[in-house]
Amino acid sequence: MKVVAYSIKAFEKEYIAKANQKKYDITLISNSLSIETAVYAEGKDAVVVFTNDDVSAPVVNKLADLGIKYIATRSAGTDHIDKGAAALRGIKIANVPVYSPQAIAEHTVALALGLNRHLLTATENSHHFDFRLDELIGFNLSGKTVGLIGLGHIGQATAAIFNGFGCKVIGYDVLPPKNLKNIEVVSLETLLTTADIVSLHAPLTPTTKYLINKNTLKLMKDGVMLINTSRGALIKSMDVLEALETGKVGYLGLDVYEYEKGLFFEDHENDLIHDPLLKKLMAHPNVIVTPHQAFLTVEALQQIADQTIKNLDLWQQDKCVGKACACVKDCRAVPSEQTEIAILPNTSN
Repeated sequence: MKVVAYSIKAFEKEYIAKANQKKYDITLISNSLSIETAVYAEGKDAVVVFTNDDVSAPVVNKLADLGIKYIATRSAGTDHIDKGAAALRGIKIANVPVYSPQAIAEHTVALALGLNRHLLTATENSHHFDFRLDELIGFNLSGKTVGLIGLGHIGQATAAIFNGFGCKVIGYDVLPPKNLKNIEVVSLETLLTTADIVSLHAPLTPTTKYLINKNTLKLMKDGVMLINTSRGALIKSMDVLEALETGKVGYLGLDVYEYEKGLFFEDHENDLIHDPLLKKLMAHPNVIVTPHQAFLTVEALQQIADQTIKNLDLWQQDKCVGKACACVKDCRAVPSEQTEIAILPNTSN
């Protein structure tokens, strides 16, 4: 099988090589997938993509015209892929349903701690030999209520850490898993009205887009801490900016951003124009933004590479099984926006 992998960073190469063991002819390129770069897939059987790649219908059709039969994404989420278009062209899709949920969970808690203890302000002041304690007062996590929206592998891993801090953990999921430990399952309204910290671990779907908006923000406690390490468009950024300015949101931690495509994963320091909404968000001292790095650990990178090669193995054997298989059910009968995929509902990142 011949493969081209898009949006490959230098640090990914060793993990892919270790997983592949020279099994497949994989061309690694740093270019992101687009209608222009789809030409690099000519003569290949499969493409490997990431969340910032353009896998919209026009690109999928171009790939199909070039002979591509498979699309494997190095992520759990598949919202960047037009699955209906792929189905109509007979292209199979696979993802990485689970990879080191602890990596994302630990980054979530790191954001919470960084915000709570004003670490950005403290370290900036210290670099200027300003060691005053003014405006650095935080709060104990112990005894606080943490609300998790999405109770998949990552949500549960996050709950375990907050439990260790002595927090009360409540959670909401459209299909909550059975036998949850130390998580009280509640309604979404109850979660929003009672949580001191709200953390998002849900997939991006038509029903979860802008889950956090003016109306849901109104339900939250004044000064609530809001964390998103899942998908940027779960939050309506302009509404959260307004909530920051009124004090409704007291702390905001983002590892993902609504308009991150074409921005995150690259150096834009010297751009003449910077995203004005993101600049306004980051101007607040009670905001931390990281560049979609929650997954970025040695363990997660190797697991992602291993599962990606395993997906190629299954296709080579003409199989499409397991949670990683995102093959479309009854593909020709299902409209694009309603296409079903074989991924568990509470898979989140």
